Amino acid sequence: MSMDVTGRTIVVTGGTSGIGLATAKRFLEAGANVAVCGRDGGRLDAALQNIEATFGDERLLGVQCDVLDKAQVKDFAAAVVDRFGGVDTLVNNAGQARLSTFADTDDDAWREELELKFFGVLHPSKGFQAALEKSGSGAIVCVSSLLSRQPEPRLVATSAARAGQLSLIHSMARELAPAIRINSILIGVVESGQWQRRFEVAENAGNDYDAWVRQQAVDKGIPLARFGKPEEAANAIFFLGTPMSSYTTGSTIDISGGYSRHVG
Repeated sequence: MSMDVTGRTIVVTGGTSGIGLATAKRFLEAGANVAVCGRDGGRLDAALQNIEATFGDERLLGVQCDVLDKAQVKDFAAAVVDRFGGVDTLVNNAGQARLSTFADTDDDAWREELELKFFGVLHPSKGFQAALEKSGSGAIVCVSSLLSRQPEPRLVATSAARAGQLSLIHSMARELAPAIRINSILIGVVESGQWQRRFEVAENAGNDYDAWVRQQAVDKGIPLARFGKPEEAANAIFFLGTPMSSYTTGSTIDISGGYSRHVG
């Protein structure tokens, strides 16, 4: 899957690691201008150095920004437009899972999870809306989770928040059309630093991380018998964030290796 997107500008929130970082690189490979943001200045600097080692900095912008801070998002949007002249695609990627059950999730944890999953989409989408409408082919891609349709008991708060988030995205798709398309990917289990840390503390894990991951995938019942790669999620985001998917809005792509059990 290839397409030259030279001249287009892509914004990636949560772009300092994992899927966000892989997405930034995927669009840079195809010729786009890319702006990334992250809350942590140190991690942002490290990510920029990583990217610049391959792509240089001519088509790259990094801004420290907390997507839950509306003023910071507004400033980020202004910086992107000032640097590149406009925005064509926004990738809403901020937000990780919270491991908790119904019994041990207190009110503050519920509020934090709901705020992150909702306003992590709302603030950037509103902040970049005007620029996306001017694009002529504006697109928003939200990195969501299979939990939105297939909740897990030990991820109760995240499952509930993701379900609401998916409903929000579908509502936005109707309201923002035809100027802006908005779609989402639903990820299952994707390799990340979190899994490396779990491996390091797991009992009887041995010394072979790859073998341990494969066994985890088999134990979870993932038909492809492995975890996903950030680059595989980035490929789906690339499709939804470019004119390759010009007649697609309000849709989802499942990136779970067949782990999905729901129908529809």
